[in-house]
Amino acid sequence: MASKSPQAPRLRQRQVAVPTQDIDDSRLHQEDHVGEVYQNPRRRHPVEKLLETRRASFIVVSVLTALAFALRFYKINQPDQVVFDEVHFGKFAAHYISREYYFDVHPPFAKLLFGLAGWFVGFDGKFLFENIGDSYTDNHVPYVGMRALPAILGSLTVPVVYAIMKESGYSTVIAAFSASIILFDNAHIAQSRLILLDATLIFFLSLTMYSYIRFKKLRYLPFSTEWWTWLTLTGAFMACTWGSKVNGILTVATIGIAVLIDLWDILDVKKEGHTMEYFWRHFTARAIGLILVPFIIYLSFFYVHFAVLTKSGPGDTFMSPAFQETLSGNEMLLNSQEIKYLDTVTLRHKDTKVFLHSHIERYPLKYEDGRISSQGQQVTGYGHNDTNNNWQIIPTKALPEAGRGRYVRHGDVIQLLHVNTQSYLLTHDVASPLMPTNQEFTTWPKDDHSRHNDTLFYININEGHDGDVVKSKSGHFKLIHGSTRVALWTHTKQLPEWAFKQQEINGNKGATEKSATWFIQDIIDSEDEDFKNRTEDHVEPKKPKSMNFFRKFGELQLLMLQHNAGLTASHPYASSPINWPFLLSGISFWTENDSQKQIYLIGNIVGWWTCVISLSIYVGILGADLLARRRGLDPIPDPVRNRLWNSTGFFMLVWGVHYAPFFLMSRQLFIHHYLPSHLASAMIAGSVFSFILSETVNYPVSVRGPSTRAHPKQYADLGIKAPIIFVGFSVAMLVVLLFFAPLTYGTPGLTGEQVNARRLLSTWTLHFAAKVTAEVV
Repeated sequence: MASKSPQAPRLRQRQVAVPTQDIDDSRLHQEDHVGEVYQNPRRRHPVEKLLETRRASFIVVSVLTALAFALRFYKINQPDQVVFDEVHFGKFAAHYISREYYFDVHPPFAKLLFGLAGWFVGFDGKFLFENIGDSYTDNHVPYVGMRALPAILGSLTVPVVYAIMKESGYSTVIAAFSASIILFDNAHIAQSRLILLDATLIFFLSLTMYSYIRFKKLRYLPFSTEWWTWLTLTGAFMACTWGSKVNGILTVATIGIAVLIDLWDILDVKKEGHTMEYFWRHFTARAIGLILVPFIIYLSFFYVHFAVLTKSGPGDTFMSPAFQETLSGNEMLLNSQEIKYLDTVTLRHKDTKVFLHSHIERYPLKYEDGRISSQGQQVTGYGHNDTNNNWQIIPTKALPEAGRGRYVRHGDVIQLLHVNTQSYLLTHDVASPLMPTNQEFTTWPKDDHSRHNDTLFYININEGHDGDVVKSKSGHFKLIHGSTRVALWTHTKQLPEWAFKQQEINGNKGATEKSATWFIQDIIDSEDEDFKNRTEDHVEPKKPKSMNFFRKFGELQLLMLQHNAGLTASHPYASSPINWPFLLSGISFWTENDSQKQIYLIGNIVGWWTCVISLSIYVGILGADLLARRRGLDPIPDPVRNRLWNSTGFFMLVWGVHYAPFFLMSRQLFIHHYLPSHLASAMIAGSVFSFILSETVNYPVSVRGPSTRAHPKQYADLGIKAPIIFVGFSVAMLVVLLFFAPLTYGTPGLTGEQVNARRLLSTWTLHFAAKVTAEVV
């Protein structure tokens, strides 16, 4: 009897849908409860069955976690010096312990954790991490305890990645594969061993992803206690990610996009069949769990931040005068004095810190570009104390003999008399020396009243109200010309030699320009009898003022955004986002010349290039499948396809949202900004690995609801190939990790030839490389 030859799998033809009035709840969510597969999933390899047991999974994740701790805590005391951005984040931890106010572009959560870790291990906050290379040992800093915090979080990220893959329906080998990419990665290890923010950011990003996946798996049990728990935890971990570093806002955007897609599905009456009331219940629940809860938690980080930092510190000058007066020991709080008419004062520009200055020298008749000046007395910005900085505030209204009517107030019209030359400050419709679009400032003799109107200026306190008194130090204001409405302004460009290379002062037609802000530095003299009582040191110290929390929060958020966008200065290790996935450049964190030791941040080239290849394959799979379906073919079974779109698609969303925005930024960018996307790409690599080795997937992965029709469970079958490939891949990753370990751990030192051997790409700028000399024949 002839035996039947086995038939090869055939491409399925698309079936024409038959209209029906009944909605089958079991088919609402495409990934679950579908039964079309190529092979019998129960005929799995014995190794596969063994690895999928709870005990085997526990052993695997335990080994991965133990290795993660070992690799990240190995020689964590080396180097015993300040490394890279420890100069910033270690310093901020010190400020928390000393309670001195500082300013930074990043939210405070991760830095609060560093401050707490420092306090816990006995750090007194006196060491200020001033320079890279400063010794911790010589200054008795318990730095190992502070470095242990990111090392713990970085280590715990590995089992979280494993858990994400398992909860998403992938096999133990696949979960271990993705986790090992993070486990053996040199860049993740280096970032996790130092007082830096990225380990905290990535740990809470991974927890956010894990919680959201757990929440999505409960979609057949909406509004249950467990459903609410994972929804709320997603919001809480998302807030921690956002609060760790400014680019954590990209995690918020990622979850926001995923939720919008989810709500769009719920809204579809053909697909879901639910009422609008049901939709609004889901919308409200997500608004509470993913907007209200995270925002309250995010606010709480700043509440603690302000509650701890109550003393004057290096961040004072970034803040408004009102904010600064809430800090004990602040100069504005201690020395701010109300200004009276006829006081002689010095005026200083808020941004450039130059004094408003004038001297007897005049503008040249003709400038280099051929324009003509007024040949008036020069008015400039000067950076040093000088008697030519002294101006007397002259009233333009009758003053009472005494009392509060003699104080200068918001909105008053004043004249400024230059004391040494006895001439009034004036501006007119003549172009300034360096900026033809702005007006020239000069002075006019005190006894000549022919141009009286051109010497009148409104003094407008920033955010001032009628009746507010101008104060020294804390009273930031703008001087607006009465006739032409230009604002007294300056910029950093210097005038030529004829003005002694001092700073140009001109009239800015943008009267609302924020940089046109001045303040009174000192009261030099006064015709008022109580001058000494106002200015002498015996004046009683003032208590810090109070300020509404939301005003402080809003002011700090705006400054954080402005200064983060302003980080545009060049840096030798800055790089373009297009280079990051390919490891074309790294960052020199630390060097020690005598021993030729260095820390160079670079990823594990095996893992990173595997992720790049996997991303390409994933896009190619989806593209090929879309083309085939346009031709009426179904080359991929529905459960496999839906796993690729839904599960791997979520990983792809995380990767793209945490990567693409950097192409739009003009600020300094470094390879460590790619680490959150690299985390997601490791999960994509696992998914692609599973797709290549198995024609089936594990499903259903969601928790069955009371109205969900049961279907037989089906399983992926990776066979013996997957464990063998995983072991080989892990060995390759480990070999590369050990080869680059001296650059990751900063020890031991390398000879020039050894450095050259580790410079796999010519774009890597390693220190202490040996010079390559060609032999002359």
